[in-house]
Amino acid sequence: MEKNRRAFLKNTLAATAGMVMVGNVRAGHQPAPSNHQSVFGLKSKPLDVVRLGMIGLGGRNRGHLGHYLKIDGVEIKAVCDIDSDCTDKSVKMCVDAGKPAPDTYTRGEYDYRRLLERDDIDAVVIGTPWRWHTPMCVDAMISGKHAFTEVPAAVTLEECWQLVDTAEKTQKNCMMMENVCYGREELMVLNMARLGVFGKLTHGECAYIHDLRGQMKSIDKNIGSWRTTHHEKRNGNLYPTHGLGPIAQYMNVNRGDRFDYLSSMSSPALGRAEYARENFPPDHIRNQRKYICGDMNTTLIKTKLGRSIMVQHDTTTPRPYDRINLLQGTKGVFRGFPNRIAVDEGGNTHNWQDIDACFEKYDHPLWKKMGELATQSGGHGGMDFLMNWRMIYCLRNGEALDQDVYDAAAWSAIGPLSEESVANRSDSVDVPDFTRGRWMFNEPLPVIK
Repeated sequence: MEKNRRAFLKNTLAATAGMVMVGNVRAGHQPAPSNHQSVFGLKSKPLDVVRLGMIGLGGRNRGHLGHYLKIDGVEIKAVCDIDSDCTDKSVKMCVDAGKPAPDTYTRGEYDYRRLLERDDIDAVVIGTPWRWHTPMCVDAMISGKHAFTEVPAAVTLEECWQLVDTAEKTQKNCMMMENVCYGREELMVLNMARLGVFGKLTHGECAYIHDLRGQMKSIDKNIGSWRTTHHEKRNGNLYPTHGLGPIAQYMNVNRGDRFDYLSSMSSPALGRAEYARENFPPDHIRNQRKYICGDMNTTLIKTKLGRSIMVQHDTTTPRPYDRINLLQGTKGVFRGFPNRIAVDEGGNTHNWQDIDACFEKYDHPLWKKMGELATQSGGHGGMDFLMNWRMIYCLRNGEALDQDVYDAAAWSAIGPLSEESVANRSDSVDVPDFTRGRWMFNEPLPVIK
């Protein structure tokens, strides 16, 4: 067993290192290596039971675990975390739900690789700090398992290419778990866009505006202990996918259109330092750090079809939560937070119209089918449960997942590309074509019945 493990680690590290070298020289459209094949629309062999391994159980993933325990056809085989308290709580959740106790892996940061050696796991669900998302996805796919990761899937352009290259080489799914794509409003707007309610789509606006300064009080563990450091090292949009994912799906990005280039700028970085001064002693570590990420980042994306998208990021200032979720077309507009709509009916678009009628008329079929159970099961109004249910459904029925590795790469890439633009006086930066030209031929995401 130990000999096999050493061989696995050696091969994995060699493969990962090679992909890093390839990624460093890539920017635009690149042909796939001869041993690669597109994974757009990838359909794997149907699974009677989806056997899961879960890596990182300190926060989001424990919520996902609670959902999987309620979904038919799922077995939790193993859980992994550097904190044994997290795995102990996860095991208890399984036992309390009447399920077998999963095996635990707690021997340090790389113990997840022992989990990946198992041949009784079909897929892994990754809920670790951001820097581990790509390495763990790559290792999982190389070990023959599907990879599902929390957002963002990658924090560098090189990592985006690693994900694409590995998925194409191994023919394994790699899905970024963008739960917002499964919100009731987002699904409804997607349905309306497909039905042509907004006419021809021209513009979108989205954001992740969420006051997270309180996370700075987590020093040695929990999300704030590592997420705060990104504000010390990076200046751009650190977290683009919550707002951008739904807009990209409305506009058929990677499925008839794609991101072409972007320009980004940041406001001054003031809020985190001010919060530290007001909440920590002068000699505290939070007052010894320099925060360089602008309080508000605004990124403008141009697509190949000429559409424009505004993406904003602000987790520092005192402002109510907002994802904007605006979609504009030649016949009307939708704007979220709060939900509003104006559709051209006889030229009367000077005032917002009744939104309740839209839910009655355009609620997405998937939400009509599963919305009540999703809401009861919880997770950001039900979107988390619906996402997890849908992932398991696709694996069990041999269907293509709703998002793929090209979405994970394109949506995540906006982060590092925004940093590059900010650092160069907001110069425009090309967005790579991770589909290698297939975006022109890929079919749009269907309205799931």
